[in-house]
Amino acid sequence: MKTPEQARLVEVLGQHRDTLLTEWLRLHLPIALRRGLAMESEIREQFAAFLNVFVDTLHKSDTLDATRPEWEAVRAFLAEMSAHRARQGYTPAETATFVFSLKEPLYARLREAFAGEPAALADVSWQTNQLLDGLGLYTTEVFQKSREAIIARQQEELLELSTPVVQLWDGILALPLIGTLDSSRTQVVMESLLQKIVDTGAGLAIIDITGVPTVDTLVAQHLLKTVAAARLMGADCIISGIRPQIAQTIVHLGVDLTNVTTKATLADAFVIALHRTGASIVSPKTTA
Repeated sequence: MKTPEQARLVEVLGQHRDTLLTEWLRLHLPIALRRGLAMESEIREQFAAFLNVFVDTLHKSDTLDATRPEWEAVRAFLAEMSAHRARQGYTPAETATFVFSLKEPLYARLREAFAGEPAALADVSWQTNQLLDGLGLYTTEVFQKSREAIIARQQEELLELSTPVVQLWDGILALPLIGTLDSSRTQVVMESLLQKIVDTGAGLAIIDITGVPTVDTLVAQHLLKTVAAARLMGADCIISGIRPQIAQTIVHLGVDLTNVTTKATLADAFVIALHRTGASIVSPKTTA
């Protein structure tokens, strides 16, 4: 059952809904539009929709505890709004201010409604403050999770973009590697190469490590795993980009590459691959 203060809070919100919306927008709209990340009409719709679900929940609920099931509709609205703002590029503070900026106009209406009742005003103000603080912090929590999900997805997309498998010739694939080859990237490399082998039926793949800055034991193991996986799919591999420093490192580490063809450049590896497929490139001067 609602306390008398809660009942009067509901009454205040019902009576002054339009005024609250106007004053709330006046305070928060400049923040929301500051960096041009959203249209004014979209912001106004968000505010009106939130105020509707907020007032509706207050009518139905006997508690001002934002964590209770009765406030699920409000939390769901804020979760969707926060995730949307995370995608738009807002900051956590700008998102939380969506809720916090409601305090000033709401407290102004409460002071008018509870004039001459300082004890009741203090009680309802404290409860309202806790409610809005809880909802504001909830937007920050959801925003952070949404940003982490966006960053994780972007990292996966960058990994896929940084490991392109191209078809150089009929039956010959090339996988140019640039940057560090760690466990997670090796998995993406392996999946990309194996899928391309299946799609094209290629029997040869050139793994070019010219763009890999250093080769240690872990990187060498990742390369050997990729070669072994390709062989299981019926494709042989040639590793190109073996610079003198890398050759010395591999020998020093005792990595066994005797069963893998290696070449200094991608061009040399391509010539070997063509020879194995029975093809060749003839210079126009030779044919003339």
